[in-house]
Amino acid sequence: MDTKQTDQTDDNRENLVMPLFEIVVYPKSRAKFLADKNTGEILLNELKNATFTYAIGLTVKGGTKPSDLSEDKLYKTGNLLKVTFVQPADGGYLVAAKAVQRVEAVSLYRKDELFYAAYEPVPDLPDLDEDTQAGMMENVKKTVHEISNRFQGSEQFTRPIDKMDSIDQIMGFIMPYIPIKLEEKQALLEIVSVRERYLTFLGILMKQKENINIQMEMAKKVTEKVNRSNREAMLREQMKLIQEELNESDDSVSGEGGYRERIEKSGMPDEVRKKALSELKKLETGGPHNHEAPVIRNYLDLLVDLSWVTEEIKSIDIVEARSVLENNHNGLEKVKERIIQHLAVMKLKQEKQGSILLFVGPPGTGKTSLGKSIADALGRKYVRASLGGVKDEAEIRGHRRTYVSALPGRIIQSIRKAGTKNPVFILDEIDKLSASYSGDPASALLEVLDPEQNSSFSDHYLEVPYDLSEVLFIATANSLATIPPPLLDRMELIEISGYTKNEKFAIAKDHLLPETLEEHGLDADKLKIDDEALKQIIEKYTREAGVRQLKKQLAKTARFVSEKIVSGTAELPYVVKPDMLKETLGKELIRQEEARKENIPGVVTGLAWTPVGGDILFIEGTFMPGTGKLTLTGQLGDVMKESAQISLSLVRSRLANPANPANSFNFTTSDIHIHVPSGATPKDGPSAGVTLFTALTSLITGKAVDPKLAMTGEITLSGAVMPVGGIKEKILAAHRAGIKKVILPKENERDLEDVPEDVRNELKFVPVETIEEVLKEALDIELPKQVLSFAGNGFGATQNL
Repeated sequence: MDTKQTDQTDDNRENLVMPLFEIVVYPKSRAKFLADKNTGEILLNELKNATFTYAIGLTVKGGTKPSDLSEDKLYKTGNLLKVTFVQPADGGYLVAAKAVQRVEAVSLYRKDELFYAAYEPVPDLPDLDEDTQAGMMENVKKTVHEISNRFQGSEQFTRPIDKMDSIDQIMGFIMPYIPIKLEEKQALLEIVSVRERYLTFLGILMKQKENINIQMEMAKKVTEKVNRSNREAMLREQMKLIQEELNESDDSVSGEGGYRERIEKSGMPDEVRKKALSELKKLETGGPHNHEAPVIRNYLDLLVDLSWVTEEIKSIDIVEARSVLENNHNGLEKVKERIIQHLAVMKLKQEKQGSILLFVGPPGTGKTSLGKSIADALGRKYVRASLGGVKDEAEIRGHRRTYVSALPGRIIQSIRKAGTKNPVFILDEIDKLSASYSGDPASALLEVLDPEQNSSFSDHYLEVPYDLSEVLFIATANSLATIPPPLLDRMELIEISGYTKNEKFAIAKDHLLPETLEEHGLDADKLKIDDEALKQIIEKYTREAGVRQLKKQLAKTARFVSEKIVSGTAELPYVVKPDMLKETLGKELIRQEEARKENIPGVVTGLAWTPVGGDILFIEGTFMPGTGKLTLTGQLGDVMKESAQISLSLVRSRLANPANPANSFNFTTSDIHIHVPSGATPKDGPSAGVTLFTALTSLITGKAVDPKLAMTGEITLSGAVMPVGGIKEKILAAHRAGIKKVILPKENERDLEDVPEDVRNELKFVPVETIEEVLKEALDIELPKQVLSFAGNGFGATQNL
């Protein structure tokens, strides 16, 4: 490289480029920086033959690594550097140089891992007179002194500046110490206008001055606050020692009973204990007037009140558990057997809860009281949370403590109330949850009711995980329709159906009547209800699957008798007999559907399921001159309407054939009307298919169906009879109405096991698979089975087989 031994170089000479990392050099300033090994060796060799040498200093763009260095990573505006000293250093060479003038690299290229460039000078635009420049010089020095005065020992820094006679020198001296972005420093170098460059430099100084003032002020405030807190803490500690010496300890300082002692005795896990001690420290350092003190106290009270250690669990006695369930609940034999099985599994699994139970059934059937009986059988605490109407996720998971009046969720609140880690927890009315803009509480329950997750349940208020795996959760619901499938999947379903008349009678005698007498200040020596009167109350004054309305009627009877006794108009014991019910309870409330003594063609008795048990219904049909239209009335749902259409199609395909006995009926000139009383009650479902088909057949054949015969079942267009639900409730309704024979689908024959034995013995059951069997049993009509043959591209004639 050809280098002149003068202080200046000719224009457009080619020189070695020295990449400058994280530094911008300004004209008329001196700088030291590291050079790579190759560049340093070239400069060192040239200095051996001369007093100095030249190189072009170009700043490397921010974020560039030496290994990624390329021509486009270098700023094109830099300085011509007069190199005066080169010395080996760690991994390279230390170079000392003076920036002679600002230049721009016009042709930059790389050769043998080194960069070379031709340059052109970039002179200043002298747009600032000497007086203005002198005034600006004073402002710069004044600002530098104001900044330096905020730090001790700054005289060594400002003394060289006072001797400088140009703003460029000051700029080159100060800019390496100012914490601004590399891009801003490079932009300052590239400003050609002297006035603009000096004003920009002064603006940078003023901004740094303001930033330092703000930081100093904040540091002062923080220091004052820390000193004040330390002073208060020291004074409180001294006050505590003085009170202890005088035996005048203040609970407001130490906490009720001493939070620290209660935390240590609580048996919390290490993670929870650290959290509690951290909050206690905030309480102690915050002082009695700290506005957060009540919030922290409430939180600490919750932590120390919760049970963190499992108490000694009573061994499960299956015999005792069975006895408790039998004594507390009449009927529900399969349900009680399923509960005993569940408890047996818990015993074998060393008291682990196993699956989570879900009791589903009509209101008043004892779902919640079954949970109480399970708690009694296990010897555990019993807690209950009603979820009906809950539509906020925070009701389950709690509110974060940043909210005013924040509270833990119902789960943690109930566990706190129970005072134990393993209670029997009833989640009542889980099907009544609803979502809103505040979240979906059903989704929040997914973690609670998942045995794989609830060992570390997270409550927003509690902020630390709580183990719910030892809690025995039992949920109750009236219907499965509104329970989300993911939530339903986490629970084991146990269906509870309605009670029979005999079961209701036993429940009333053994449980409801004694409870009612006690609640009204009566006993068996003051009020007795005749057994026949009790049966009539069940049949004629209540209509429900459970016994809640029955208890209300017994309470009404007790109030009536109480008034008689208090007024002195009753002889003791007061015995309620059947003929006294009208005076006691008023007119009969329930009209029971009963089997008719005689049926006319077109009327058939069907069986239906309702939320309060089973019922019978009469399907009536008639026809009139018309155009073949089918009319349906009685508030029928879409599914039931479809069953009627299927029935009509089956009748027309099977009975409108010339080979059949009903071929005299003309479907094209007659309208058919089907009605299902009671018209004000909505009805739907596929189980009336068999009944609708039989009613239409009876109508067009003119044959009447036995009034003591009832039927249920879904039909298909091919004539198959499909299984339906609610068989137990439907059979009980048939028995109650005086039905003697029941036609039901063949596949439902196994459901007869659920029907009480005394009811099964009084009824005859006819299982069927096809409509041909239905007509044979109901109307004594024999129909041949039919198939469709195919001819050409269309359907051929219907053939009888």
